[in-house]
Amino acid sequence: MTTRTATSIGFFAVLFWSLLAVLTAATGKIPPFQLAAMTFLVGGLVGMTSWIARPQGLKALSQKPVVWALGLGGLFGYHALYFAALRMAPPAEAGLLNYLWPLLIVLFSSLLPGEHLRRAHVVGALLGFAGVVVLIAGRGALDARAEYVPGYVCAFIAAFVWAAYSVLSRRFGEVPTDAVAGFCLMTSLLSLLCHLAFETTVWPETTTQWLALLALGIGPVGAAFYVWDIGMKRGDIRLLGVASYATPVLSTLLLVVAGYAEPSTTLAVSCGLIVLGALVATLTPKRVRA
Repeated sequence: MTTRTATSIGFFAVLFWSLLAVLTAATGKIPPFQLAAMTFLVGGLVGMTSWIARPQGLKALSQKPVVWALGLGGLFGYHALYFAALRMAPPAEAGLLNYLWPLLIVLFSSLLPGEHLRRAHVVGALLGFAGVVVLIAGRGALDARAEYVPGYVCAFIAAFVWAAYSVLSRRFGEVPTDAVAGFCLMTSLLSLLCHLAFETTVWPETTTQWLALLALGIGPVGAAFYVWDIGMKRGDIRLLGVASYATPVLSTLLLVVAGYAEPSTTLAVSCGLIVLGALVATLTPKRVRA
């Protein structure tokens, strides 16, 4: 698989994640950990379906403890921290801090063997982050009260966790993507335990909500992690990091189309900044190989 092909596959994760907000809204009032338990179960089963034709895929679950620690730290650790942030701080501010992860991916990628950080990648990532700031600030005044500090800390750490998981996946390039199915299933189990400990069960009330939950598990909480794994291990990490800033804009556009949000000037400005950032990163000259 070429770098370009793997990067193109990784882009699909951004598209899947842009559906996260609208599909989550369509599932009703299911508590976060319960929703994670149900959708990650579906996501794990999505990865296992191919094992019917490829029984050897099951062998991917036999990994070293460090690989399982990385997978569960990335999937469960990130979501647990993000859910905690949303409980302890306003969603806008928590989301803004959380969306440092694409920039961190760009920066962390320079630590990988054979990788070099270029100025254009950093500029592109900063433009993307500026777009997210404009988008979130446009929804209302940001609130930075001291009582929300624990939530802000959780959101900030979550950004580092996801960036670290994404970049470190490159160091374990020999681990097949089939292993992600195991990470999803274990994340589902851990989320279930957290749900039973901290939440009250709320089941979907309509067929539409059940279908939205199923779609959420198949796409944003399923296939997205598999294609992201391919992109991180074999694609252009920096370009994928910059492109990830398109997620909140596409998500907001879908919420507008679905009637959950209103169109605005800030949305247009945000979109422009993120597109510009992606163009800057894309036009970076390639290294000349000897």
